[in-house]
Amino acid sequence: MLQMITPDRPRAPEWVARVTQMSSSHRQLDEPLAVLVIEDDADARHIYAEYLRSKRWKVFSAVDGRMGLNKINELRPDVVVLDLAMPRVDGWTVLKNVRESSITADIAVVVVSALTDARDQAFYAGADAYLMKPVPPDVLYLQIRALSRCQAEAARNEASL
Repeated sequence: MLQMITPDRPRAPEWVARVTQMSSSHRQLDEPLAVLVIEDDADARHIYAEYLRSKRWKVFSAVDGRMGLNKINELRPDVVVLDLAMPRVDGWTVLKNVRESSITADIAVVVVSALTDARDQAFYAGADAYLMKPVPPDVLYLQIRALSRCQAEAARNEASL
């Protein structure tokens, strides 16, 4: 759908378009979020997954980028929690593949990383949020919930046009 840009209606940022497509394309707003945690650290992966499950979300996990890409294509999660520094296939490659595929480009990606100088590059590569490790699981939950709220609001705005 083409949108006219007028002084009264500024162009929405790219991520708003992505999350609008996501929330309106395959998930009912009353369904629990489906989250894929791609993290090579077993403890962090377990902590994030269990905490998000306690919030009644459907959570899947992958131990590296290769497994993560397979699960993204298979499951089409609403949100991917992505570590950048992993063996085999790193998070940068996963992020690039997610954003380049028309099938997965609308999936929200929250990068969780210990890399101190990677934030700007991660946003430039297409991350929707960036959290610096160590990330308490409640902070991760709140970030994902905020993205989900933005998705729902964008979907409501899109529906009212």
